[in-house]
Amino acid sequence: MARERVHNAATIAGIAFANAFLGVCHSMAHKLGSEFHIPHGLANAMLIANVIRYNANDNPTKQTAFSQYDRPQARRRYAEVADHLGLSAPGDRTAQKIEKLLNWLDDIKGELGIPTSIREAGVQEADFLAKVDKLSEDAFDDQCTGANPRYPLISELKQILMDTYYGRKFTEEEEAEVVTAAPVAKAEKKSAKK
Repeated sequence: MARERVHNAATIAGIAFANAFLGVCHSMAHKLGSEFHIPHGLANAMLIANVIRYNANDNPTKQTAFSQYDRPQARRRYAEVADHLGLSAPGDRTAQKIEKLLNWLDDIKGELGIPTSIREAGVQEADFLAKVDKLSEDAFDDQCTGANPRYPLISELKQILMDTYYGRKFTEEEEAEVVTAAPVAKAEKKSAKK
């Protein structure tokens, strides 16, 4: 009976994502899983809150080309998810609804014992930092990335991964720090070799 229910649930999930497509959460989860042997569902669970924060933007750097994304809609749709889950109150603004959705996700992850960061999942910092640039580039090239409502820059994917590694909330302002920090780290490595 349990196997039948799991089979049915997997089929329903397959029908859903075949119609709605996937996005950068899955793109990054594919790469984290293959590099650090993190189960795909666990990787998605760790990334989802920061991906929602990233996608919930009415003025994205670049809009995805899929026809259903003729204008930014993710922010409104995340608010609608909060409405459908009964999380929002009358008069809540879109940002409040999204924050309630994120809090709800954090509560569920806490109840299930999902690690709050990639580091907490057992990935060593030196290993992660050595691979994060490649992970970001590979996630950008993943087949799921093109269906994300907000088409990412590689630097934005790196910021999401970095924030998720350290258990930080993704914010747009921090992105510039990663972009400027990377060349410094490379310069330090070159001078250390001399």
